[in-house]
Amino acid sequence: MLKDYKDLRYKMPAEWAKQKSTWIAWPHNKKDWPNKFKTIPFVFCEIISKISKYQKVNILIEKKSIKEKINQYLKKYLANTKNINFKVCKTNRVWLRDSFPIFVKDKNKNKILIDWSFNGWAKYKNFYHDNLICSKIKKLLHLRSIKPVLRNQKIILEGGSIDVNGSGVLLTTLQCLQSNKQVRNPGFKKKEYEYLFKKFLGIRKVIWLNKGIVGDDTNGHIDDIARFVNEKKIFLAYETNKKDINYKSLKENYKILKESVGPKKFEIVKIPMPQAKYINRTRVPASYLNFYIANKIVLVPIFKDSKDELVIKIFRKHFKNRKIIPIDCSSLIWGFGAIHCMTQQEPR
Repeated sequence: MLKDYKDLRYKMPAEWAKQKSTWIAWPHNKKDWPNKFKTIPFVFCEIISKISKYQKVNILIEKKSIKEKINQYLKKYLANTKNINFKVCKTNRVWLRDSFPIFVKDKNKNKILIDWSFNGWAKYKNFYHDNLICSKIKKLLHLRSIKPVLRNQKIILEGGSIDVNGSGVLLTTLQCLQSNKQVRNPGFKKKEYEYLFKKFLGIRKVIWLNKGIVGDDTNGHIDDIARFVNEKKIFLAYETNKKDINYKSLKENYKILKESVGPKKFEIVKIPMPQAKYINRTRVPASYLNFYIANKIVLVPIFKDSKDELVIKIFRKHFKNRKIIPIDCSSLIWGFGAIHCMTQQEPR
């Protein structure tokens, strides 16, 4: 077993650490947005355009032939095409937060890819290409990769199920990693996950919240409910409507977080939830917590909601050195994901 934080071989940088690029996959799976796919490429264009003005964006595409068409779209959105690179890599879905490898650094600050296995959130059967992304990226970047194994078993883990502060603390949920629904690693207990987080991500403390939000098809991802915004500060989703189905679980998460971290260690900032959103009578996981921190900007999902303006003000208050850019995710969320779900940062 690993004893001392200083002796850890690998560490996962926080999202706000200096980034070399952002990885995004171009949308192609129309089944992820039934009857509403037409607008989705334009939402991606807006997001890519905003990021490209400040840093490099790598876009995974199915085949070379679609590159020119995407470039035409991006120019209409005033993207900095000099900062955009296309990489041919087949995907089943666009949610790279979960299917893309996680970048860590070793003691010599070398980048290494952690190649967690992916099984479509133990829900969808078509994940073959998504599970092969790391092998392709490894060759493209000429980086070493490590495939975590425990008890002779390959470990399944999605990036959206964890959030780190870059200094050894990780947030996750019991619902995602310990419930009997959509089981990723059968029989794995908390102590085994904590060992894996320590060994491969450099984690010395894990904070286990209870449940995620209703409508989340991943069964409890953390990146809809709690996120580090700096080493000592956590944004936490909070519901004020007692009649809402999320009210009880989000209140419980606040209590757990308060008791786990203590007021002297972390500042907890409550982020209100938007009103319940339904598309075709299906509740979708609309949350302001699914934001993405880039080098000089923060992209924040908004939902044509009365709380949008208030939330943007909260973000501006706490991200004084970054520009806050709201992105309308009213249609994107029909795919059960938003900005954080579709991005993966590559540190410098």
